Amino acid sequence: MNERTTGPGGLAGRGHLLRLGAPRDTAAVRHLVTFLVASVVTVLTTRAALAATGYPQLGGGGLHVAHVLWGGLLMALAIMLLLSYVGPAPRSLGAVLGGVGFGLFIDEVGKFVTSDNDYFYAPTAAIIYLVTVLLVLVIEGLHGRRAHHPAEYLAVAVDRLTAGLAGGLTPAARQEARTLAARGAGEPGADLVAELIDAVPDDDTDVPDPVRGGVHRVVRWLDALVDRAWAAWLVVGALLLVGAAQALVGVRVARGLVPGLPGWTGVAILVAVGASVTLLAVGVAVWRRDHLRGAVWVRRAVLISLLFTQLLVFRAVQWTAAFGLLLDVLAYMALEVALREERMVRARGDG
Repeated sequence: MNERTTGPGGLAGRGHLLRLGAPRDTAAVRHLVTFLVASVVTVLTTRAALAATGYPQLGGGGLHVAHVLWGGLLMALAIMLLLSYVGPAPRSLGAVLGGVGFGLFIDEVGKFVTSDNDYFYAPTAAIIYLVTVLLVLVIEGLHGRRAHHPAEYLAVAVDRLTAGLAGGLTPAARQEARTLAARGAGEPGADLVAELIDAVPDDDTDVPDPVRGGVHRVVRWLDALVDRAWAAWLVVGALLLVGAAQALVGVRVARGLVPGLPGWTGVAILVAVGASVTLLAVGVAVWRRDHLRGAVWVRRAVLISLLFTQLLVFRAVQWTAAFGLLLDVLAYMALEVALREERMVRARGDG
């Protein structure tokens, strides 16, 4: 039989998506997070701008040009951009345009789930938050549970190579392509890809990518932060602050002080806060003996807050819950960086 299809680097045994020619981009999480952040920032900015200007309406004579239409236009532009060009260059811009467009679209969800087209429908904040959480779970399902196949690394190296074939490779871009190709070593065509990466001309002018640059700055800042001795206690303090604020909301709801919400919602908030605090306490206790296992327990506490408690809190106090959400997200990002660093240290030790 043909060695190319049955050997260790062949096609036999690969997943269906790979067999269909759909490898995952190793930078996909960065682009998808950019999309979500742009969406959330757009919603909050739109709400603040409309409130500050008295909710003006664009149009007249019985017409109203809702901003959901502008959102659809931006999403269409993002899709056209991503379908028109090959290579990694347009993806950062497409993620931003698509995220802003989706934010303008989802901001008006209240009009489409109510019979009277109520933009100020009270559960709108919770609906938007739920949609965001579901998208995060989709990202986790697509990219967080399964390691990349060597063929995917090689395919991404070829994708990065397309930019070099068109306009040359900067030293950083060439090194990235070489690293990706090295992780795809042994796959059919890997040697040819490595040779082609070395053959494309140099590009002395690095076209700025503000999205990628911003993400790298945040990661470097978090890397420096998690190395501080007090960083763990800062995360714990932030989570306790969020938990205390959530508990106050839960007490108000349970006592019937928030109109339109049943008392059991407040009880559910308090139970969720109690679960998060318990996991946080376990994490702190375990962390003293094992930093990696302790961070995993604390991460579980943050996930309960993000995926359950914050949803109920948004339903109760709407947009004022955004501050707690921001602290939860920052704590989650710091924990992800800390877990990555600890796993790398252990991998080097095992090696």
